[in-house]
Amino acid sequence: MIKMQLTGVMRGVLGVAMTLAAGAALAQGASETLQKIDSSGVISIGHRETSIPFSYYDNNQKVVGYSQDLCNKVVDAVKTRLKKPDLQVRFIPVTSQNRIALVQNGTVDIECGVTTNLKARQAQVNFSNTFFVAGTRLLVNKNGAVKDFPDLAGKSVVTNAGTTSERILSKMNNEKKMNMNVISGKDYGESFVMLQSGRVQAFMMDDVLLAGARTMGRNPDDWVVTGTPQSFEAYGFMMKHGDAEFKKLVDDTLAGVMKSGEINAMYKKWFETPVPPKNINFNFPMSEQLKQLYANPNDKAFE
Repeated sequence: MIKMQLTGVMRGVLGVAMTLAAGAALAQGASETLQKIDSSGVISIGHRETSIPFSYYDNNQKVVGYSQDLCNKVVDAVKTRLKKPDLQVRFIPVTSQNRIALVQNGTVDIECGVTTNLKARQAQVNFSNTFFVAGTRLLVNKNGAVKDFPDLAGKSVVTNAGTTSERILSKMNNEKKMNMNVISGKDYGESFVMLQSGRVQAFMMDDVLLAGARTMGRNPDDWVVTGTPQSFEAYGFMMKHGDAEFKKLVDDTLAGVMKSGEINAMYKKWFETPVPPKNINFNFPMSEQLKQLYANPNDKAFE
């Protein structure tokens, strides 16, 4: 009787030990982000409000765009991994100023906007495989005096706060003594309003985003994207730093869309056919650089 009781106790202790060991292994190897999503039943998506055609509100206040279509693929992959087909999706608007902080503190599980993958930022967040490459140029009035960056000397130019373009303009102003008045807008909408009002003579940002901002104008044909690219920007989705498992899920999902060729139809939808809200066609064919990237997905930063 005593022997049977001891055996039962030993079995109980062994069972507890095995459970604790399994739990420790899970805690060590599992994704913190996936565990959070699993326990809450919600995945939080960081998005932009006016970054046409990547991430923005349509006329029904629904988040749409190229970035969002790709992000939806990631959401589907998370639902499959967690076996939660009814997983809720929470949309959280972010700006250039707060996007990194919201990823770092866990408010946003994945930021699906238009963030450039920079080596300096890689110490703060994880970046997914690159899904777009853009060049930094200028949006100006087609009848204005500004045709390229040297023409900005002594003039006012706007860019979005917290962006690569803001840093480039500041450096250019200091090194070349151009006496520019550099203004920082909150987002694409605000910056373009400044340009349309005549407060500034140029709006510097990534060429494709300038093409998107132009579609919001009263007379889109009055505005033209011009100038020698000052940098090339590799866009990636941001995730919490150090969560390798979640990053792998995101990377594998994007790579699958790219290598399968599904990305081509998605690209055509947003860059070569009319898009909301004004049903204007960007006429922005896929570059050879982007075609090569989609054939060989990677998360390399350009700087």
